[in-house]
Amino acid sequence: MVLTELLNALCLCRHRHSRSAALALSRWLAAAPVVWWRMASKYVARVPSPWWAPQRRLVGSWVSVCSVKCGALGGRDVVCAAVSFRPCIDIHKGKVKQIVGSTLRDSSNDGMELVTNFESDKSPAEFAKSYKEDELLGGHVIMLGSDPASQAAALEALHAYPGGLQVGGGINLQNAMSYLNEGASHVIVTSYVLSDGKMNIERLTKLVELVGKQRLVLDLSCRKKDGRYTIVTDRWQKFSDVFVDEPALEYLAAFADEFLVHGVDVEGKRLGIDEELVELLGHHSPIPVTYAGGVSTMDDLERIKKAGKSRVDVTVGSALDIFGGDLPYKDVVLWHKKQSMVGQVSRNMW
Repeated sequence: MVLTELLNALCLCRHRHSRSAALALSRWLAAAPVVWWRMASKYVARVPSPWWAPQRRLVGSWVSVCSVKCGALGGRDVVCAAVSFRPCIDIHKGKVKQIVGSTLRDSSNDGMELVTNFESDKSPAEFAKSYKEDELLGGHVIMLGSDPASQAAALEALHAYPGGLQVGGGINLQNAMSYLNEGASHVIVTSYVLSDGKMNIERLTKLVELVGKQRLVLDLSCRKKDGRYTIVTDRWQKFSDVFVDEPALEYLAAFADEFLVHGVDVEGKRLGIDEELVELLGHHSPIPVTYAGGVSTMDDLERIKKAGKSRVDVTVGSALDIFGGDLPYKDVVLWHKKQSMVGQVSRNMW
């Protein structure tokens, strides 16, 4: 409608002394700012954040929904988004560590040793400040244990970067709001909303009512079982009855702002990504989703970008040089900023 009015006005302008042309063009120009603002409001969505959160700049959580169809996405609206790097701070017994998650246990009775790839001398707050300086948003702080030292360390990180980090690990109805009040942008939940292997919709609904859908991230970390990706709980040791597939992603998206998905079979091993899982997430997730697991090179980042159709954000842990790996953190940050610039150009084109 807006373009039609503009064309009509321009056609009238061909008659140089046309009073009608001048009136038509002036009416359109006067209305244009309001009209275009309404159009932008309709087609551009932003993940809500608390008032004290830093302003988001060109991150994957900003999406522009274009009114065109794409066969590769099954006829769904195209989402012109940029893939983003989401940083992490994993905390175990109060220290920043990188642990192979599949070896984490409540006890060592099964004889399996905890495999620690890295333990940092830097505090969680120092990592958080670094992420803040690099303008990295949507990272996550994960408490790998419910001990007081880990909880205190997580709060350190949240206080150092209020509004810039999500928090997970032992989140439930009783403590969720306290972490948000301490500066977390979102709380991440998994085991609390899964009981006896099934999704506990009553708990999930109560959590959404308490914190709001826009402050909740569902951790759907999964492993392959009988050829299907199955959500694992209790430090990734127990298989649930919930699959990570199109119906589940569509259904659970109604309860969460984002998904976080670790490819548990490859997580912490630096052996390459689970490309099949990334492709599934990029094709079927209707809300922002972050993948973690197996990244070891810059090429892996590009594989995630391609397999996820630029709709899947990525977390890198053990491979980064700041966590004892070989992949330069600064190179990943530069890659992230490059993707943001590409995403901005794509949005401007639409």
